[in-house]
Amino acid sequence: MGEKVVAGTFGMSDRQRHRVKLRQCLTGLERLLEEKRFDRPKNLMGLEIELNLAGPDGMPRMMNGQVLERIASRDFQTELAMFNLEVNIAPHRLGGRVFDRLAEEIRTSLAYAHRKASEVDAGIVMIGILPTLGQDDLVSSNLSAVDRYTLLNDQIVAARGEDFELDIDGVERLVCRSASIAPEAACTSVQLHLQVTPNRFADVWNAAQAVAAPQVAIGANSPFLFGRELWRESRPPLFQQSTDTRPPELQAQGVRPRTWFGERWITSAYELFEENLRFFPPLLPICDEEDPLGVLDAGGVPRLAELVLHNGTVYRWNRPVYGIADGVPHLRVENRVLPAGPTVTDVIANAAFYYGLVRALSEEQRPVWTRMSFEAAAANFDAACRYGIDARLEWPRRGRYGGTAQVDAANLVRDELLPLAAAGLDAWGVEPVDRDLYLGVIEDRCRLRVNGATWQATTFHRALEKGLGREAALAATTRRYGELMHLGEPVHTWPVGLPEPVPLG
Repeated sequence: MGEKVVAGTFGMSDRQRHRVKLRQCLTGLERLLEEKRFDRPKNLMGLEIELNLAGPDGMPRMMNGQVLERIASRDFQTELAMFNLEVNIAPHRLGGRVFDRLAEEIRTSLAYAHRKASEVDAGIVMIGILPTLGQDDLVSSNLSAVDRYTLLNDQIVAARGEDFELDIDGVERLVCRSASIAPEAACTSVQLHLQVTPNRFADVWNAAQAVAAPQVAIGANSPFLFGRELWRESRPPLFQQSTDTRPPELQAQGVRPRTWFGERWITSAYELFEENLRFFPPLLPICDEEDPLGVLDAGGVPRLAELVLHNGTVYRWNRPVYGIADGVPHLRVENRVLPAGPTVTDVIANAAFYYGLVRALSEEQRPVWTRMSFEAAAANFDAACRYGIDARLEWPRRGRYGGTAQVDAANLVRDELLPLAAAGLDAWGVEPVDRDLYLGVIEDRCRLRVNGATWQATTFHRALEKGLGREAALAATTRRYGELMHLGEPVHTWPVGLPEPVPLG
């Protein structure tokens, strides 16, 4: 949510006026769709990466303001907490050597940021959840000094009316409480954007929902929180619980959480924006001066500011995005399921797999979402988060008999989805050398059953076996992760465990 908002209080009249404006924005979106005012196909993609700041000891550093001051680049900005940054990569056209160019841009940006952070005894760590974070780090006083974060925290806390309850039962169980949304800041992700035309939006979004589970299974990188080993990808349950405006009574009534996988396949982008208004009360009832319908009547393009702001406070794992570029409106699918890291090569491999796969699946004659239930896709996502690369997923059978079957996630990706992703990258016009390099990383992860989560967990347990205490083992694992991350070889090639100390003399 990048809107510039000013902290303040809201009264009943603010909320009533804002609700009217939201309905006007939704009508404006409907008219834009009916009048076919959206941008033509451009095959544009973009990505954002959320990052952690940690010191040479592996512990979080609460100093994003100082680091950003030294970086002094518009590509980098604050995120929710003071140990977070975000880097935004400019849109690229899918095709040619796009993934190699992206990799080089990201490496250059991260190396520069890491150098600047080192001036204040900090460094960049690209990981789903920093293993050394403690409960005392994730408190409201460590939120970034930006009005919109303070305001969002205040509104979610007010809507909830009581402390947030975190209860994640994985390899171990974590139960704790928080008086703020600060635990959400532990979740650092990669967001993949794909600009699509309105008539292609539903197919791409449905495909993205179907492949969310395979994406997470092979890309999991968040096994630890507050010293406990939880799910292989612990971000989704943590994100949902740390932003949950529903007290237990509303949860029992079936009220939807704001962090949401969804509940059905769709036929248009409009349905998602309409659901946002129908199901979720606005958290930030800030009204823009624009009259969206008046702008449309005059032949202009409305910003739909209230709709955009509200959409930014409904945390779908695949989110619709309305934007304007060069005076022309467009739609994007924002894929938010992946954790950050482990390396730039891994991030780009995950991106290549996603962009290739959604292209291929969205153009199939019998799309996957017509052959499996939405409930199965949601259950798959949950299983992938829990078990990572060892998950079993429900997937449509190949051949004439139809139906679905439980399949091993790594085998599904290697045998069925990677060939589809390769065909999709070919359809985008990606050069074979890029296609083979980055999809080869995914294939090797499946073959070896290694991803960031398995490496972290195995290295942590090896450290415990060497006699380190839990906190020391997590810190040592984090330091070793940071070293290997900056060396840049993909995670499936990383040596497991901590290096042996070099004898003196």
